[in-house]
Parts: sequence; C-alpha cells; structure tokens
Amino acid sequence: MTATERREPTLADQVYDRLLSDIVEGRYPLQSRLPAEEALAQTCGVSRPVLRAALARLRDDGMISSRRGSGNYVARRPDRSVMQFVPLGSITDIQRCYEFRADVESAAAGWAAQRRDDSDLAALEQAHQHMETSYLQQALGVDADQLLHVSIARATKNPFYQTVLESLSQQITFGMQLSRSLTLQAAPDRQAIVQAEHRAIIDAIRDQSPEAAAAAMRRHIMGARDRMFVGQAQV
Repeated sequence: MTATERREPTLADQVYDRLLSDIVEGRYPLQSRLPAEEALAQTCGVSRPVLRAALARLRDDGMISSRRGSGNYVARRPDRSVMQFVPLGSITDIQRCYEFRADVESAAAGWAAQRRDDSDLAALEQAHQHMETSYLQQALGVDADQLLHVSIARATKNPFYQTVLESLSQQITFGMQLSRSLTLQAAPDRQAIVQAEHRAIIDAIRDQSPEAAAAAMRRHIMGARDRMFVGQAQV
C-alpha cells in the first residue's frame, strides 16, 4: 500500500529493491562500505546514472550515508520482520508518512495542550486504557491507537487537524498495523516503551504544556518509525 497508485517500477526502483534486500539480508552489514559505483553498476547490470538514482533514494531513506572521498556506507537497515508485512518498495512511502505525521501531529498535540477540556482528557485516558488491555491480550489494538491520535486532533478544537488524519487514515492505519505487529513480536520492554510514550503525550496535554506535548508526540512518532530499523538510527 502506498500514498498514491504505484507506477510500474523503473530500473532505478529495481536496483533500489535489490540493494535494500542485500542490506536487509546482511550481505552488506551495518557500517560496511558498498562496492565502488562502477563495480556496483556492473553487478546490477545498469548504467551509472541509474545506479546513482537508486543510491540517492537509499540515502534519502537513511539506509546509506556518503563519506567524501570514501564511498557509500550502510547506515541502518530495516528490521527483517518488516519484510513479512510490506514489499521493499514501500519502505520509502512508510517513512515519508511518518515524517509527515511527526510534523502535523506534534503541532496538533501542542494545540491540544492549550485547548483541551475535561471530556478530551477522558477520551485520551480511555484510549490509553484500551491500548493497555490490547497489549495484555497480545492484540494489535490499532483501533485504540487510532482513537488516541484522533482524540488529540479533536482536542485542538481545529477541525483541519482531524480532517487531515481522516484523509490519511488508510496510510496511517497501515503504518500502525506494521509498527504494532513488530512490537508484539519484540521483547516486552518494547511494549512498555510505546505505552510510556503515549503516557508522556497525555500527561503533557493534561498539564497544558504545549512544548512538552509537541516534543512527546514527535518523539513517539519518530520512535515508532525508527523501531522498524536497527543500527545508528535506532532509539
């Protein structure tokens, strides 16, 4: 699933998928140097411009980093479990959705902290308790997670925030399903981290601290994204 209809993959897309698969499978370990561009282009059977387009996308996604005069190095890799749920080509879309959400929802959390009322706080607490119950039952709890984020948007008293989240509901739901599926497969402390992040958002909104609420929301959303990865970017 993507934010837009997926077009036919280009040669650069195919090379991206191939190199990302090699990174996921550990053929190019973390911190290792990729082969020189000329050798890599020959291995992939493409021209240097096509290869460079694929490498640029890998850099944009944070998978590799360039060192001047040295080449390209593996900076991080997707959790291998991610591949159980999504095709390689969707990694970019997932990351961009999380980036967008971090900007929009952190702003929403700040406004919610300024404008929330008692009924908003009750809705947030109810959603948080539903998530806690879901974790105890080893259920995904995506509905409860969505409810929490939508409740924060409602607490802004600005209908545009809720409209934006609703318009992206398909993409957001998919990201939540992926994130929460990986969390259920992980050690119990990862579930505790996720719940603590949600609690920090609610507490900041309760305390009417816009800066703390915005920071807590950004930390949570980017943390959810980064937990799909290992290496330098992991938090």
